[in-house]
Amino acid sequence: MNWGCVPSKALLRNAELINLFKRGKDFGFTFDNFQYDIAKAVERSRAVSKTHVSGVQFLMKKNKIESVKGEAVISGANKIEIKPTGETLNSKNIIIATGARSRSLPGLTIDKKNIITSREALDMRKLPSAISIVGGGAIGVEFAYYLKAYGSDVTIIEMQPHLVPNEDEEISLELEKSFKKQGIKIVTGAKVDSVDKKGEGVVVKYSQGTEKGEVSCENVLVGIGVQANSDNLGLEKLGVEVDRGYIKINGNMQTNVPNIYAIGDVTGKLLLAHVASTQGIAAAERIAGKETPSINYSDMPRATYCQPQIASIGLTEAQARAKGLNIKIGKFQFRNNGKASGIAETEGMVKLITDAKYGDIIGAHMVGPDVTELLAEVGVLKMLEGTASDLGWMTHAHPTLSEAVKQAALAATGEAIDA
Repeated sequence: MNWGCVPSKALLRNAELINLFKRGKDFGFTFDNFQYDIAKAVERSRAVSKTHVSGVQFLMKKNKIESVKGEAVISGANKIEIKPTGETLNSKNIIIATGARSRSLPGLTIDKKNIITSREALDMRKLPSAISIVGGGAIGVEFAYYLKAYGSDVTIIEMQPHLVPNEDEEISLELEKSFKKQGIKIVTGAKVDSVDKKGEGVVVKYSQGTEKGEVSCENVLVGIGVQANSDNLGLEKLGVEVDRGYIKINGNMQTNVPNIYAIGDVTGKLLLAHVASTQGIAAAERIAGKETPSINYSDMPRATYCQPQIASIGLTEAQARAKGLNIKIGKFQFRNNGKASGIAETEGMVKLITDAKYGDIIGAHMVGPDVTELLAEVGVLKMLEGTASDLGWMTHAHPTLSEAVKQAALAATGEAIDA
């Protein structure tokens, strides 16, 4: 809420509005002297964040939850020491929820001035004329969309062959096509060789196969992933097992020290806020002696909030084929959806991967308008073991974007009406 999901979505909303106003003539309205101020966008973002943080603080106070500020060190299985006060807390159970921090590359030292992370980018009140983003995952593409909307010259440098490399390849290709149309420069299959300061800016040199290239810019935003905040907690002394810095847990969120639990990014399971929340609830319920459903990480929804948005759940086509699954695929383009045409947002598609024999949903992959809001019905269907036929027969309101999901389900069984 402070420096992640909530404030970034507020900034992205500003970017959406700017891009909409730039298309004003398409809707029949014009205006003179159109201006926008990134500093005001940041102020609004911080206000949104503060509102929600205050809400959590109120709920904690209302429920009589004590909050202690300081640096915690777990000095025993039931003991926490707080620095610098020296206060000691004793507890029957301990939950570690320390999260993760941005990771850097050799030769790419984060100085929080020229070379920054998403943390600094969220509070950037002066627009850089040019910025290079190292990493084309969710963080990279969201900030690319936001900063390009405000007028920065944006270049994304990604090591993998495509942007958002964890998504289905067809979804990645659709996003790349849209980003190029927006004027965002994309360099994929590339390795950053060096970042050298030059005057007030920097020069990023990279290798793309046998080719060499460089980009001059004011800032470099490092968005290549995170490392767990598991250091300096006292875990080594207690013998808590870690793997590459991530705390190892079982299905109950327990570490190998039974009364010590871990949740969220520090576990490395799936680095998403809603996964951390689900893990936290599960840990609390297990400590209270209640049974909870097992967490299926492959069925966790994944969402990226650039425009067009990306949403997915389950296996990609490549993953399903690698497992040797017999699959059928249904696709539907948003250009054939009435609501998408009405709101003038026709980029993208819905792609469903289903079991060829029984019709179970194996994966759902979407890129397009508000697709992050369309994914929940597929998640419910998967949880209830529904089929593509069930989804295809369910009546969806017309005209809605959700009809694209229905039509993709029908396409998987060869029964699509609108495609």
